[in-house]
Amino acid sequence: AHEAIAYAATRGVDVVVTDHHELPDTLPPARAIIDPHLLPADHPLAALPGVGVAYKLAQALYERAGRPEDVRQHLDLVALGIVADVAEQVGDTRYLLQLGLDALRETPRLGLRELMRLADINPAHLDEESIGFGLGPRLNALGRLADANVSVEFFTTDDLIRARTLASQLDSLNERRKLKCAQVLHAALAQLEADPTLLEHAALVLEGSWPAGVIGIVASRLVERFGRPTLLISTTGEVGRASARSVEGCHITDAIATQADLLLGFGGHAMAAGFGIPPENIPAFRRGISRAVSAQLGPARPVPPLDVAGWLRLDELSLDLVADLARLGPFGAGNPPLRLATRDLRITGPPRASKDGRHAWLLVAGDDDVEREVVWWQWDKERLPQGRFDLAYTLRVNDYRARRSLQIVWDDARPVVADAHVVGAARPQRRILDYRREPHPQTLLKPLLAQDDVAIWREGPRAAALPGAARGALSPAAALVIWTIPPGPDVLRAAIARVAPETLYLFAENPGLEDAAAFLRHLAGLAKYALSAHGGDVHLPTLAAAMAQRENLVLTGLEWLAARGSFRIAAVADDRAQLASGASPPDPEQAAHLGRVIQAALEESAAYRRHYRRTTDPAALLGEVY
Repeated sequence: AHEAIAYAATRGVDVVVTDHHELPDTLPPARAIIDPHLLPADHPLAALPGVGVAYKLAQALYERAGRPEDVRQHLDLVALGIVADVAEQVGDTRYLLQLGLDALRETPRLGLRELMRLADINPAHLDEESIGFGLGPRLNALGRLADANVSVEFFTTDDLIRARTLASQLDSLNERRKLKCAQVLHAALAQLEADPTLLEHAALVLEGSWPAGVIGIVASRLVERFGRPTLLISTTGEVGRASARSVEGCHITDAIATQADLLLGFGGHAMAAGFGIPPENIPAFRRGISRAVSAQLGPARPVPPLDVAGWLRLDELSLDLVADLARLGPFGAGNPPLRLATRDLRITGPPRASKDGRHAWLLVAGDDDVEREVVWWQWDKERLPQGRFDLAYTLRVNDYRARRSLQIVWDDARPVVADAHVVGAARPQRRILDYRREPHPQTLLKPLLAQDDVAIWREGPRAAALPGAARGALSPAAALVIWTIPPGPDVLRAAIARVAPETLYLFAENPGLEDAAAFLRHLAGLAKYALSAHGGDVHLPTLAAAMAQRENLVLTGLEWLAARGSFRIAAVADDRAQLASGASPPDPEQAAHLGRVIQAALEESAAYRRHYRRTTDPAALLGEVY
């Protein structure tokens, strides 16, 4: 913003710029520029991220005001920013994170405490992983899909109801962000399948009419999958907006700088960057950036060996060992957690998948028959070892519902070549029968009702007319009939994981209630029934199934009804809400805000249902979940 800063200077306005990205060749005429890249490379603050730069400025201002200790009230935010920005944990950055984690465990901010509750985080045991996988994604979703200025109120409000509402909004936006990421990832992979020559370039450059707020996340996933720098360009407007993610050994911002004449601006650091580009320049940019990346990485990049800190037996793994290793934390960029390994294991039972099907728990044992459970995040069924194998893993503490236990996290496995023994039978062939476009689906459903070992999933206001079950009442069966279109892929994934069918029958009954007025009218009727028949006790998963929507949306709907003065929400705990008669005074402003949130969520579910109905290839529709 050189021009704006220069104009401010002519009007007598002092401008202070804080940043952590690499410096351009020409600096703006600001009163001061605070950036760690102005420091020597070995300075303790050289790796400071943007949140750390802001904190150091605040520290200086508090010192000049004679209140140096007051700056410590912001350390909880410093911890959030350091982890969420994947800053390198060295020097003073690491020290600030250690202080910040202590502050975050006892944060007085109501919004953060409510967000921890929604994310099932015990504040007393909060660590860097709690931020990276629990708080960070929810906070980032706000800036990616909505107005990031709301975060100021979220961090500063002292109104518990408002804090709870904003935390619920962040949680809902994060679910929406997950859906958009899945859609963009699917579109990017389809682009590569349609044009495999794109993979012949040293850098992966893809373009599409994608929401710019999520392309950086998807770029990171493509880097993990293809092992090369990835640049995704959103062409929704007249100017292409891009996010780039890199690999070790490639300074992506330097590579982008070689193509500056094709761009409208760029900035970033070694591993991530952003830029603007006229769409007509994309083909030339793809060729040029690939040459620049090739020059940095060379013609061949050997796969780096897996770094293992030590080999242990399963009986040597314990919570005490985890506590000893944790003294080396916090872990992250610049200080990765220690990876351990155990030789010659076998899988002793079928994998147990999570409700959404993304993760799996496996029982493993060695020759001494000591058996341990291992969790495999984002598991890949095709890579499941079929014989004996060596396992690399990291150790964590599982603090679910205040019960601390040892968690062994699957990193990688390699077969023990000398052993050709195969554990278990081959996986049965799965079938998908597509009845989504049949003009008379009821006639096709009748013979399925008479079959044994068939689960029928139906939801919504018209569900009672059919035999079957809602999502929470499904049980394992050989076949699953999906009668009602689910509100999103996460709900679909959870139902399939619960049933674990060999055969899927796809129907496409739309449950309705996609109009906000109809949705809230039906919800009000169910809430009135809960007050009269159950003393106001509401089981949110059951209510979500009755509405054929997600749980967080029906909770937001209840909050809207409360803001309109229909009743009070006395408590929300786990998966239940307690409604009470005797409403508080109506809050029109809150009701209007919640109405906008509800409308956006209903539009999301309606869009997914259209996608579910229109996608021609059922295998492509279910590729992420089945």
